[in-house]
Amino acid sequence: MDLNEAIATRRAVRAYKPDAVDDATIRALIDAAIQAPSAMNEQPWTFTVVRGQPLLDRISQEAKAHILRTTPAGLLSHHFSEILSDQTFHIFYHAPALIVISSRSEGPWATIDCTLAAQNLMLAARGRGLGSCWIGFAQSWLGTPEGKAAVKLPASYMPVAPIIVGHPVAFPAAVARQPAQISWAEA
Repeated sequence: MDLNEAIATRRAVRAYKPDAVDDATIRALIDAAIQAPSAMNEQPWTFTVVRGQPLLDRISQEAKAHILRTTPAGLLSHHFSEILSDQTFHIFYHAPALIVISSRSEGPWATIDCTLAAQNLMLAARGRGLGSCWIGFAQSWLGTPEGKAAVKLPASYMPVAPIIVGHPVAFPAAVARQPAQISWAEA
C-alpha cells in the first residue's frame, strides 16, 4: 500500500477477528516504529508485546476500575462513566495483541519520541492490512506499579502509547477532515 493511502485510510479500529498476529508481523511493525525520529537520536522507546485474552481481559478490567476510582468527581463525562462501568465493555475490543510503547527515560522529549514511534507503528499496521487503535483508557493503570508488573515493565519505565493491533472485522469509513488552518510567517 502506498504511504499516502495508508495515511488517508488509517482509522481507529474497534472490532477485531480473533486471529493472532504472528511474531514476524509484530517485529515488522516495531521495526517501522523505530524508524521514527527522536530528539538527539536518543531513541528512548521500548516495546512490550502483550498477548493472550486472559491477560488482556484482566488489564481491561483493572484499567476501567482504576479510571473510575482515580478520576476526580465531575471530570469523567457521563458517557465515559457509563462505558467504563459496563462489565461487558472491553477496552481492547478483543484485539489479539497490545503493543505498549514505553520510554526508558523521562527526558523532556521522551513522550513525543514514543508518540512518533506509535504513529509509525499504526501506519505500518494499516499498510499490512491490519487495524490498530491507541487505547487511552489503558495508559494510567499501566503506569501504576500493578500495571507495570502485569506487563513485566521495569519500574523506571513510563508507558506512553498502548496500541492494539489485529485483523479488523472491517475498516471504518473515512471521517471528513476540516480544512487545515495555515498561517505563513515570512521575513
